[in-house]
Amino acid sequence: MVGKSSLIRRYVRNDFDDKYLMTLGAKVSKKEVDVLVDGTPVRANLAIWDFMGQEGFRELFQDAYFSGARGILAVCDLTRRTTLDALGPWVQSVRAVAGPIPMVLAANKADLTDKAELADRDLDRFAAAYACTFVRTSAKTGANVEETFRILATTVSRAHLAAP
Repeated sequence: MVGKSSLIRRYVRNDFDDKYLMTLGAKVSKKEVDVLVDGTPVRANLAIWDFMGQEGFRELFQDAYFSGARGILAVCDLTRRTTLDALGPWVQSVRAVAGPIPMVLAANKADLTDKAELADRDLDRFAAAYACTFVRTSAKTGANVEETFRILATTVSRAHLAAP
């Protein structure tokens, strides 16, 4: 309900559907993107895993699904403060399995400014705690969706190229 699937759908297919369908288990989408890493062109082959958000799912399958992850797109709903509060345990679970991998926080539903419960200071605080960047996005309008995935792909590629 934060818009993870909608962000992925907007990014991969440039499409939006406002009907809510809960993700059951995990769904994988793929997309290639060309990024510049410190001036060097890199083609990143993204395998984007869309996980069911319920806590029980995380506990049951975290080792199987999080192993090998190279980056995290953490998504919160700007109109519901509780969604940002719930992200900490998710990030900790992923990093417990995959290590200190790069992350971008997508603060989704930026088109609903009149209903926003989260301010930049809230997002800054979370981003500082988890050493990441945050971007305000809207799967509905497409605002900053491409940019968010590009930032993540660039950050992941930079970390991968720097690894021994």
